[in-house]
Amino acid sequence: MDTKHCAVDGWVDAIPIPGPRGTASFDLIVRPADIDTVAEDAPDTVVACTSGDPRITHELLNGIQPGDLLRVTGTLVQPQAPGEAARLTVDALEVLDTGRIPVLRDMVMDRYGDYCVIFDADRDQVPVFTALGQWVGLADNPDAIAL
Repeated sequence: MDTKHCAVDGWVDAIPIPGPRGTASFDLIVRPADIDTVAEDAPDTVVACTSGDPRITHELLNGIQPGDLLRVTGTLVQPQAPGEAARLTVDALEVLDTGRIPVLRDMVMDRYGDYCVIFDADRDQVPVFTALGQWVGLADNPDAIAL
């Protein structure tokens, strides 16, 4: 097996998932550094990442979202067969940039003056935040919010 210690920059493809024995896994989408010399239709590289470090696992499961740009450092294992993803065991993680707010599919977010509320069909009350994202509390309905 060919292994190499390296740092890789890439975007998180999907929400990281918990794994066995306190680990977390995610796929990182990596573009070549020399993107100008690569054919336009060249596919991105997918690197399957895993970490067992409790601090990194906590951040992955609680703070990382799809679209976040990360720099991960660890041990890269090359795939054994063509077409398989390379595997990286992460021992350091740095968030370089955050992705856009995830698209809410079963919920709707709306703004009332300086407040934002999230409507969820499964709940009667609506969570209320300031426009800057600070938690305010729960309102019985959007009409209860004073503008």
